[in-house]
Amino acid sequence: MRGTGMRGAMSRIDRGSLSAAEIGALEGVAHALADLARPLTLAQFRKPALRVESKSAAGFDPVTDADRATERAIRDHLARHRPGDGIVGEEFGTERGTTGLSWIIDPIDGTRAYLSGTPCWGVLIALADAAGPFLGIIDQPHTQERFSGGPGGAVLQDRNGRAALRTSPRATLADAILFSTFPEIGSEAERAAFARVAAQVRLTRYGLDCYAYALVAAGHVDLVIEAGLNAYDIAAPQAVIEAAGGIVTDWTGAPPGASGQVIAAANAALHAQALALLCG
Repeated sequence: MRGTGMRGAMSRIDRGSLSAAEIGALEGVAHALADLARPLTLAQFRKPALRVESKSAAGFDPVTDADRATERAIRDHLARHRPGDGIVGEEFGTERGTTGLSWIIDPIDGTRAYLSGTPCWGVLIALADAAGPFLGIIDQPHTQERFSGGPGGAVLQDRNGRAALRTSPRATLADAILFSTFPEIGSEAERAAFARVAAQVRLTRYGLDCYAYALVAAGHVDLVIEAGLNAYDIAAPQAVIEAAGGIVTDWTGAPPGASGQVIAAANAALHAQALALLCG
């Protein structure tokens, strides 16, 4: 692979062609990016001098200097170490690559939480081939929790060490915990679909941004249902949750895509029940 000396520069790579050593090297790059992002994001978190702008004149779509500085640093690292790979980032768009692999980056997912001082934002890093994301990291720098997933499984690394992640076995909606970031999810029709699921679960909560997806991988939350997401919002959570045994699709059961609709479920039984209500 270009950037590691493992493959020629004109190779088109997919996950099935990668050896265990090559996957390990790519996981090393992903963790290096997360390590790089931690001090950059923490430098401005809960600081009075944090500068916030809105990217939209039609509403409040915040971005901070920390978002931009972190994504620039990640892109610079990839330019040095993985120069043939593509990059998709929230703040600076898409750079096409030549290897068949693309890094999908959200430097601070949950900027509203970040500027509010709440520790449920995170750094999202994913690596995808033509079939979608297959490596992912959800990193919470303030709590020092890193949720990672790939072909070898999913792991939480925190102050207590390393522990394997596994999604919940709860198989009925009546026992399930459901999360969504915003109560005012999507369009009127999307809110109605969400309400059909919410009416059947044990508990519905809001907020947490990417951290809710991390809790699905860890077995604490059973469902996350959202609308209006971009690839950089869901690629890393998808890889982590799938590595932990869960399922992430759009509201039709297809891979997440242009619709922006996402359902993350702990297991196939919950996924099928929730999907039936969303489509109902």
